[in-house]
Amino acid sequence: MKIVLTDVITITNGEDDLSLAPLYELGEITAYPLTDYEDIQTRIKDADAVICNKTKLDSVSLSGANKLKYIGLWATGFDNIDLDYCRRHGITVCNAGSYSSNAVAQHTFALILERYSRTGAYNSFVQDGGWKKSTTFSPIAYRTNELYNKTLGIVGYGTIGRAVARIANAFGMRVLAYNRSGKTDELAQYAPLETLYAESDIVSAHCPLNDESRLMFDSRAFSLFKKGALFINTARGGLVDEIALKNAVTSGHLGGAAIDVLYPEPMSENCVLAHINGITITPHIAWAPIETRRRLLSIVCENIKAFQNGTPQNTVSI
Repeated sequence: MKIVLTDVITITNGEDDLSLAPLYELGEITAYPLTDYEDIQTRIKDADAVICNKTKLDSVSLSGANKLKYIGLWATGFDNIDLDYCRRHGITVCNAGSYSSNAVAQHTFALILERYSRTGAYNSFVQDGGWKKSTTFSPIAYRTNELYNKTLGIVGYGTIGRAVARIANAFGMRVLAYNRSGKTDELAQYAPLETLYAESDIVSAHCPLNDESRLMFDSRAFSLFKKGALFINTARGGLVDEIALKNAVTSGHLGGAAIDVLYPEPMSENCVLAHINGITITPHIAWAPIETRRRLLSIVCENIKAFQNGTPQNTVSI
């Protein structure tokens, strides 16, 4: 089986980071650090299988890959894959399921705690000599807040949303959740979006990006948020109207925002959210602890094995 890896550096920095040796046991591997869109056709034309993360595989880039029968994703999301084309051409597409749920939930609370406990600001205060100059044992240089009894609103209550809710429960928070099914569990109370926005001290996005959710966090949505609320996005950058978010923060209506995703990615030179006081940005790294990527590699390998054995699993197109 000829397997082409199109964007290896999105999953590992090399052998000293995450070794991809298990993949090399499954077929004849050709690996590329990254693949520009205009090079995709040439690189995959003889492939039986393609493993990718964010490589755009659409009707144009897939045309000519006449041997291709399998696409495996280093990801849960599959918005970079033309599923209609794959169905028409008998190409099985398999994703990696819920490999990163705990990691993303952890990062979500890292962003929340950074804002509520101000650890970064206080570390800078100490390193800059502020504590040495203090007249008291406990200089209150920045206001901090408790999470206890605060309301967390979770938009998108899938596996990651539930993992976030479990952590919130441990902090003694009230949890509201919205999803299309209207069903939650013992960890969270269902709320319509307008209610969730109005009552939440923190709103955290955990929904997939699709035609229905694209730019759902726009100026109207932010206007419905409780004044002073914190907005968190560790899902997809395309959920957010970035100009609207900037305006909501700089106007003071939102107390701040902390985001791990943008549109486009990597961050553009003229990103409107850069260098805005009150907005924390991390570089789409919530999913990437080493343990999480090892789990991801295992899932991707098992998906290939299942396909080779005629029993594909984790399919999103077949």
